Amino acid sequence: MAKETMKKTSSKKSSSGKSASKKSSSGKSSSGRAASSSSAKRSSSAKKAAKKRKRIIIFGVEILLLLALVVGFYVIRQLDRIQKPEVKAEEIQVNPDIQETTVETMSGYTNVALFGLDTRKAGQLGKGNRSDTIIIASINNDTKEVKLVSVYRDTYLDLTNGKYNKCNGAYSAGGPKQAINMLNKNLDLDIEYYVSVDFAALTQTVDLLGGIDIDVDETEISHLNNYTEETSKVTGVKTTKLTQTGLQTLDGVQATSYCRIRYTAGDDFKRTERQREVIMEIVNKAKKADITEINEIINTVFSKIATNYTNDELLSLAPQMIGYDIIDTQGFPFDKANGKISGKGAVVIPVNLADNVRQLHEYLFGNEDYTPSEEVQLISDQITSDTGY
Repeated sequence: MAKETMKKTSSKKSSSGKSASKKSSSGKSSSGRAASSSSAKRSSSAKKAAKKRKRIIIFGVEILLLLALVVGFYVIRQLDRIQKPEVKAEEIQVNPDIQETTVETMSGYTNVALFGLDTRKAGQLGKGNRSDTIIIASINNDTKEVKLVSVYRDTYLDLTNGKYNKCNGAYSAGGPKQAINMLNKNLDLDIEYYVSVDFAALTQTVDLLGGIDIDVDETEISHLNNYTEETSKVTGVKTTKLTQTGLQTLDGVQATSYCRIRYTAGDDFKRTERQREVIMEIVNKAKKADITEINEIINTVFSKIATNYTNDELLSLAPQMIGYDIIDTQGFPFDKANGKISGKGAVVIPVNLADNVRQLHEYLFGNEDYTPSEEVQLISDQITSDTGY
């Protein structure tokens, strides 16, 4: 009986254990299904959130692209304000017999002609205007260092057509194309690009930059004040006369008038030095200008600039220009004499053009082995024949 009772008890326990096991199994199954359901919901929410983030990112990219297009369109429209008279590449002449080593040396530099025009009508920058300022800007492509060389406007040179006269007559006769070719022919250069501005462009740029600091001495102040009247009339910009000498901030009309002074010791040679000084001050001030000032300059001045740079080339140049550093300036010819030639008036005579061009290539490019081309030597001989120098 005892054994039988024990079997029954054992059987009940076993049955109870199985029942508990079933309950436990059933509980685990129910909990698993809940967890699985919760996990699925989280996965679904995560997918929805990812899709939402993706849509936001795509929308953000679209907005950025749209803004880029708007900005690009705006910049291009602004660049279109610059005058771009057609100067075909095949019309730019370079002396064919320049030494290969000289050509190779110059390939490391970008040489640009800068013309300041003595025009009485703002924005008219084509032929018929004499170039009051002629500057060669030579940019070292590796170091971004820039040297400026002023070619004295009365320098007696070949105007490219076998006619010898003051070099500023080249722009008047044939516009920028003939002026570039004149520089290339007489100086064995490879200039392709130019930039021309008038008095109004210079005046307004200085004003929009808040003026530039110039040290005006006693010999300059009266001449500067005399020029302000005409400069103000030509540009339509008002100014005041200076009352003292020394370092001071000049406005646009005053700075432009300072550039025009020539009746002091040094004559035109000192005048070109003043012009280079003003350019350097403008560049230094422009580097520190904010976007608002730059935009105002673009809106006001671009229509008074002419160049043969394309919009694509200008866009490519823009970010590089901030790194440009003007390290030195000079006047050309280095060795010179003042003289008068019948029918041509007072001129600046290169005292042996070929020797001066040698000095120019050494100064700009560090080329001590330069030998003048046959073309430059022929021009040099003709100048000697005409002037005795």
